[in-house]
Amino acid sequence: MRSDLVTGSHLCRRAVIYIRQSTPHQVMTNQESLRLQYALRQRANDLGWDDTNIDVVDADLGLSGSTAAHREGFKDVIARVTLGEIGIILSYEVTRLARNCSDWYPLLDLCGYRQCLIADRDGVYDPGSTNGRLLLGLKGTISEVELHTLRGRLTAGLRAKAERGELTLLLPAGLERDANGVASKDPSREVQQRISLVFTTFLEGGSVGKVIRSFRDRALSIPRRDRFGDIAWRTPSASMISGILRNPAYAGAFVYGRTKSCRTTYASGKLKTARCPMAEWKVVVKDRYPAYIDWDGFERIQAMLRDNHAEYQRNQTRGVPREGAAILQGITWCGRCGHKMSIQYKGGSRYVCNSLLNHQGKTLCQHLPADPIDAQVVAAFFAAIAPAEVEAWRRALNARQQTDEALDRAEEQQVERLRYQALLAERQYNRVDPDNRLIAAELERRWERALRELRQAEEALTTRRATKSKSAMLTPEEQNEFLALGPHLPELWQRPDVSRADKKQLLRTLLDKVVLHRITRDRIAVRIVWCGGEISELEVEPRVHALHALTRGTEMQARILELARQGFDDAEIANTLTQEGHRSPRRNYVPVRTVQIVRQRHRVLQDGVATRARHIAGWLPVTAMAKRLGVSSSWIKRRIRSGTIDIQRDPWDKRFLFPDTEASIVALRELKTGARDHLVFDPRANK
Repeated sequence: MRSDLVTGSHLCRRAVIYIRQSTPHQVMTNQESLRLQYALRQRANDLGWDDTNIDVVDADLGLSGSTAAHREGFKDVIARVTLGEIGIILSYEVTRLARNCSDWYPLLDLCGYRQCLIADRDGVYDPGSTNGRLLLGLKGTISEVELHTLRGRLTAGLRAKAERGELTLLLPAGLERDANGVASKDPSREVQQRISLVFTTFLEGGSVGKVIRSFRDRALSIPRRDRFGDIAWRTPSASMISGILRNPAYAGAFVYGRTKSCRTTYASGKLKTARCPMAEWKVVVKDRYPAYIDWDGFERIQAMLRDNHAEYQRNQTRGVPREGAAILQGITWCGRCGHKMSIQYKGGSRYVCNSLLNHQGKTLCQHLPADPIDAQVVAAFFAAIAPAEVEAWRRALNARQQTDEALDRAEEQQVERLRYQALLAERQYNRVDPDNRLIAAELERRWERALRELRQAEEALTTRRATKSKSAMLTPEEQNEFLALGPHLPELWQRPDVSRADKKQLLRTLLDKVVLHRITRDRIAVRIVWCGGEISELEVEPRVHALHALTRGTEMQARILELARQGFDDAEIANTLTQEGHRSPRRNYVPVRTVQIVRQRHRVLQDGVATRARHIAGWLPVTAMAKRLGVSSSWIKRRIRSGTIDIQRDPWDKRFLFPDTEASIVALRELKTGARDHLVFDPRANK
């Protein structure tokens, strides 16, 4: 039926039929709706357009109308309206054109300006007229509200079903549903034990990387679902292992709402999603599926995964223990600004707080030497665990043995599965018609590949069993001796076969964090926060470059001069100052040499004479002997260091003294000319 709004100026331009359905599933199933939209060609004929002036735009089939950014067909229609090529746009209903007012109203403005009509199944509208714009505006608003209403209704239904734990979600590998919808574990024992092995290995190793290395060392694969939902065995990767460890279905829990929609969208118009922390999960129904791990263990694994993520400033986590020299890696905090401290290994190990420098352009907050701090914290750790039972070591050994046994069973099951696949490939090859060379060749290739994989797995298993049989196992007596080493843990700590990562992991069993604050140049305050909430306060005295850098350096120099003038010797002064709490720049006590340097610098001599006689009757020092021989002092010192001249320092004078005799001079000259290659001189104490 013709409309009064259609004029000759409209008929001289083209009619466009815009067709869209929201999802590919609707395109495949909602065929009647698709036919009704294509039937709008007849409606265009009735309005006066012939078939040669009618265009069908169906490039947006299967795309949502929530936004126009990803709809090329809609963009093409707008461009042609702008150029004045279109006289009318036909759509089955306005929801096909747009579900968003920000896309709908610009289209109305453009059509009104270019005198382009819009038609749906209810009638023809002129966007340039008041009534037409009013009706189209109302329809666009209702279309947008309808989208949110439908989505809210569907979401409410899903939420209600999820709260009862009855919402059917795709189960991960290791879990499956029967015909009645009841969930159970996979009937394959290999699948069950391999999933359990992932959790056991992670709880022992403490990181995803160690699980991957453990599985790849034994050439073990893990079960995953392919795109058809069937079980496929894959080489483990970090994303696969992490996906298993983070999936609450393995803890027997039905969870809905693990992700949330962001305000940003993909190019297709689909909203981007982000993972929610466990505290923000919308629905959690425990004991819904058969569990591979209990819920407490699952929560502990999630805490370990969060803690291992070493983005210190953003996540405020400790990171997984690594092999660096700094023992407190990941658990040190700045006592000044409160930020987490990083580590620098250039010029020695140091804890550095550079957060303000990196993010605000300020100066470096503080940098502290790691070695003295580590030594104090480790000593505090040993003091804390001294009363602990050493039985924990036995439990650790038992846990490790159980894990090794589980890995061995996994290898045996994998060999059994590969053997079955090889037999299956052989049966398939034997059943094929030999004349069908194309199929026979492919089945032969599959059989050969299965045999090759089986042979590699069997060789690896045989090698590992032989290695294990040759390895030394601890006898009960040796185990008892090992458990008796509890008081000697500080000695075991220094053994080279204890890795730094193991030391850090051991510290973290009791330490939550360590707060560092440099009070003065020679004093660092250390606050240890234990896992139970207790706090220990320590003070570390690092090395400084000079005596005047010490807080009590001036006081100590005055005390040295005072005691020296009173007639005390250097050893007595050093002992007295150490007892009074003084120390040298590089020692935690006062050495005799420090006292001597300070005293001599201020021209304070003991008893008015030098501390060491320059000449001793009957003996020659290195310099005097070198002058006698006509050589340099370094010539004699090099041969003393190499052992060519065997001589000991004088126990009283602390110098190398040669006998002032003609025989010793002759012997040294023979050594100089090469007549001798070795000399031995007895010290003066043995004369």
